[in-house]
Amino acid sequence: MVQASKLQTMFTDMVTARYYEERLQEEYLEGKQPAFDISAGPIPGELHLAAGHEASATGVCQHLRDDDTVTAPHRPHHIAIAKGVDLNRMTAEIFGRETGLSKGKGGHMHLFDPEVNFACSGIIAEGCPPAVGAGLAAKKRNEDSVAVAFIGEGAVSQGAFLESLNLASVQDLPVVFVIEDNDWAISMPKDRVTDVADASQRAGGFDMPGERVDSDDATAVYDAAKEAVGRARDGNGPTLLEVQVHRRMGHFMGDPESYRPEEDSAAAKNRDSIERLASELRAAGIEDEEIDELRENAHDRVDSAIEWAKDQPQPDPEDAYGDVFVGPESGVTTTETTHELAGDTRAGGDD
Repeated sequence: MVQASKLQTMFTDMVTARYYEERLQEEYLEGKQPAFDISAGPIPGELHLAAGHEASATGVCQHLRDDDTVTAPHRPHHIAIAKGVDLNRMTAEIFGRETGLSKGKGGHMHLFDPEVNFACSGIIAEGCPPAVGAGLAAKKRNEDSVAVAFIGEGAVSQGAFLESLNLASVQDLPVVFVIEDNDWAISMPKDRVTDVADASQRAGGFDMPGERVDSDDATAVYDAAKEAVGRARDGNGPTLLEVQVHRRMGHFMGDPESYRPEEDSAAAKNRDSIERLASELRAAGIEDEEIDELRENAHDRVDSAIEWAKDQPQPDPEDAYGDVFVGPESGVTTTETTHELAGDTRAGGDD
């Protein structure tokens, strides 16, 4: 039984994440309609939103500490919020502003916050090896921190995922792999690319526990993650979890979703993990007035972060290469440094 105070925290994170996605959608589309242009508007580039995925992130991250590592895929915002990433600086990063997490250079698919050990990438399954590395480091240092790698179901056939499972198992590492299964790998339905409906069964091939949570039920995820994270923290090795979630929006902003049956989109929107958790709050004795206050506070926080980010300065173009390349040591020419980075032993010496 999850405590009422914990349910409130989970509800707040989920409402924050959902409203954040909705507000980002509004901001992103500004200036891009009717002619869709990803360079127009206040948010540059592409944008991938995870509305409908909130239960997986909050259910897992409730068991994590700041020193635990989390890696996320190209739909990272709900996971970042649940992990405690600074909302103002994350929003500034998405808006490409100088005060962003990476000074506006990473954008929404490459968020990085060392304060809470969070990172994400747009490369499929790319977060699995770094999570395994973090788990290996924790084990070698005799620390009880854990690592969690979130991926989509479309990543489970990638070599990086399978190799990471193997190494985590062989080395008995404190890593939890979390598959967010929304049934669609971009425009490809899951049953077109795999005959394994329950990807958590892949755990058996690597001699680790595997479990699937078949509904977007935050408390069910919480219970499954409690066991998995506890197992890792106690030194008992990795776990593979799969959580059924639902994609309420397109793969990316501007996706017409012509490939997706209307009934599938409607079903995803009807299965709302937030309203399900609100019902659990009521059953735990939380009044509607308090639930409404939690929603309002979450919305205010999001609106404040977006307004703050929009007021932040644009990066100076002269700083484009700052923090990207390592500068040459004193007395070493740029040419010599370039040769050394390329592995050319002729730099600074005779042929």
